[in-house]
Amino acid sequence: MEIRLKRVYDDPAQDDGFRVLVDRLWPRGLSKERAALDLWAKEVAPSTELRKAFHHDDLSWADFGAAYRAELAGPTSTAVASLREELAPHPVVTLLHAVHDDVHNHALILREALES
Repeated sequence: MEIRLKRVYDDPAQDDGFRVLVDRLWPRGLSKERAALDLWAKEVAPSTELRKAFHHDDLSWADFGAAYRAELAGPTSTAVASLREELAPHPVVTLLHAVHDDVHNHALILREALES
């Protein structure tokens, strides 16, 4: 399975495969039709506390990554395993996120967890 990453605000493409939104909050100003989702997996997104610490309290990227990996391996490990099973039949999966930064976003870390 190939796992791609894409901003949810970008136009859907035929080669996106199975489209999964991996944000806890619905993206502002985006209709469900325009999002063209196959699944909204909000349970594997960073916790509200962790998201707020990263975006509002200046938590470093390294500290955010360590904390999110701990969440994925701990409290949300069952949700990650369920998502991995649901994605398995699809040759191409696109994880959708609303983050502007392509280098520092939770979808990168989630993809690592799903691929391991």
